[in-house]
Amino acid sequence: MIGIDEYILLMFLVAIVAGLVGSMVGVGGGILVVPALTIGFGVPIEYAIGASIISTIATSSGSASAYVRDRITNLRIGMFLEIASVLGSIVGVIGTLYFVRSGLSWIIFVVFGLVLFFSAYNVVQSARIERRGESTINTKPDKLAERLNLRGEYQDKSLQSTISYVATRVPAGFVVIFFAGALSGLLGVGGGVLKVLGMDTIMRLPFKVSTTTSNFMIGVTATASTGILYVSGYINVILVAPVALGVVVGSLAGAKVFGRSKPASLRVLFILVVLAFGAEMIWMGISH
Repeated sequence: MIGIDEYILLMFLVAIVAGLVGSMVGVGGGILVVPALTIGFGVPIEYAIGASIISTIATSSGSASAYVRDRITNLRIGMFLEIASVLGSIVGVIGTLYFVRSGLSWIIFVVFGLVLFFSAYNVVQSARIERRGESTINTKPDKLAERLNLRGEYQDKSLQSTISYVATRVPAGFVVIFFAGALSGLLGVGGGVLKVLGMDTIMRLPFKVSTTTSNFMIGVTATASTGILYVSGYINVILVAPVALGVVVGSLAGAKVFGRSKPASLRVLFILVVLAFGAEMIWMGISH
């Protein structure tokens, strides 16, 4: 039987690993924190979600500022889509409270497992697109995007050129972002996988703009549902402190390791971890 000090230290180390792996493949540590806490530490999923969502705010706040400074993040697009994301987050966290209080927590486990599987699939698809060198950036004017001025440009240092773009299929992207927010509130993750999908694939924004704008949005979205979880008593300070700090440390380390690591090996590591966690979460759900 380990003491509380050892328990907190071990949780801190696990959170570092989650933040490290999550940041290196661009999905954040939150998506690994919840299964790690529920499977490895036996933490009730509602408290694991509370800890994860606080760590999401911390990591988003830290990294988003750098991308805003580099003028890659599109603040106008981000704030517009945040309307959908925040509304979805509130719906999602209300869903979490309903499932927990109705004894239906197994639904959250199963949904989380499916999201982990989708994340692994999304990483594989991103790798294929990169290998093909395809460009999906939209440059044709869109009436609604033009009216809302959802356009921009940024300096791509790796290509040494200025990339101009304008959003398209705005309503469809708005709907996807709403579901990304709902996922964030329901599961305590940033919902970055769906946010990037909505902006990159649906609205056809540059991938770097999609990921950095998503990172900016994640913190705001998480903040919207944190208040509801706190009032409901699911934010445990003793649990949150080591997890949030560990994920931040892991994310900062991951940013440095990323530059010296082979993308292929990082993706393989992430896919293996996510598939294992996903299968375990679904099993815990159906056997609940």
